[in-house]
Amino acid sequence: MTIGIGLLGLGTVGAGVAAILATPAGRHPLVGELELRRVAVRDLNRPRPVELAAELLSTDPEAVVDDLAVEIVVEVMGGLEPARSLILRAIAAGKPVVTANKAVIARYGEEIAAAAARSGVYVLIEAAVGGGIPIIEPLKQSLGANRIQRVSGIINGTTNYILSRMAAEGAAYPDVLADAQRLGYAEADPAADVQGGDAADKIAILAGLAYGGPVPREAIPTEGIDQLDARDIAYAEQLGYVVKLLAVAQAMPSEQAMPGEQAEQLLDVRVHPTLLPKAHPLAGVNGVNNAILVEGDPVGQVMFYGPGAGAGPTASAVVADILNIAGIRQATGGRGTQAPLDPLLAAGSWRDCQLVESAVTSHRNYLRLRTSDRAGVIGAIGTCFGEAGVSIQSIVQFETQSAGGAEIVVITHEVCEANFRQALAAIEALTDVQAVAACLRTL
Repeated sequence: MTIGIGLLGLGTVGAGVAAILATPAGRHPLVGELELRRVAVRDLNRPRPVELAAELLSTDPEAVVDDLAVEIVVEVMGGLEPARSLILRAIAAGKPVVTANKAVIARYGEEIAAAAARSGVYVLIEAAVGGGIPIIEPLKQSLGANRIQRVSGIINGTTNYILSRMAAEGAAYPDVLADAQRLGYAEADPAADVQGGDAADKIAILAGLAYGGPVPREAIPTEGIDQLDARDIAYAEQLGYVVKLLAVAQAMPSEQAMPGEQAEQLLDVRVHPTLLPKAHPLAGVNGVNNAILVEGDPVGQVMFYGPGAGAGPTASAVVADILNIAGIRQATGGRGTQAPLDPLLAAGSWRDCQLVESAVTSHRNYLRLRTSDRAGVIGAIGTCFGEAGVSIQSIVQFETQSAGGAEIVVITHEVCEANFRQALAAIEALTDVQAVAACLRTL
């Protein structure tokens, strides 16, 4: 029973998907039953890494979706539009969808889930987060019996490559970024990666799956690595840490629900450079690799690790989702493209998730200050922290080439963000403090 596939996009990932479908030997037997029927491309004459018959190609993606020979629509074109509209068009036509588009799912996942539930079709999104790492299905199913306490991860390969090189070589950010672009690890416009937007898209999806309700993507506090100074990576190394761009979703205390009801779930969701102790499970994840650490009750800590981007890993996840739908279809005699449950959140959006105000969250902090090199400066800084109720783990003065100047690095214990900001304002007002040179989170 051959299943027709319509492919929207033939870029890096799309070509990888097409290559897998064209070479079924040695793969799961169902791959041989998948047939590429139509492919939407922007330019018919552009050279491509995979050879396809000319009659398969079209510059009209709506025609690909509408083709009666297409039974599963695979969206790998990226961007918000027309990808969102095409996904909804396929759903309205009763066709299941496989997508790798984290930007669309992070912003319009609730709309797409509602449309899919009305039409009774699957929308599978394994490739949207973590490339070839299987994380979506485990969160939906394998870990479903757990109370998820925290999901944290290195989920952008570009930034992890840059930070790994900066740490290993002491290189400056602009130089490593240029190398990453030359090697194809970073886009010509790297903003979505280096400013944290890509990671924020992905943690919004993971948080929604882990905690049972959509998370407002635009409300996630996001900080990238484009302002990071190599000296902070060097100081972190001396203090026993590594710096990673971390995406975190953490459950906060909520009011207790009545029996049979679900309480609103308060979440602390954020993306920012973070100092990780070298013994932390995520600290050794280097290069373009990704890793996601899930902490739950009763499972404890579970980490998912592997290549987070590229044609091979992402195409692998896309085809796995296609096989999932094909397998159900085969088992039900062709009726299995219909989904009885919400396709994005397994059992639907069953809880209201809200992001808490940053002021009430608690974190450890790394602070680098440029100061005068005079007696009493460290004492004055310590007094500011003490008056704000902030406990200091360590305070170290580093040498500087500036005559009469010093650099002081402070790492705090876990403290309420409002208290830390109060102390920071008092420190900035000190005459001997010339600048707050860096302020990062610490685990």
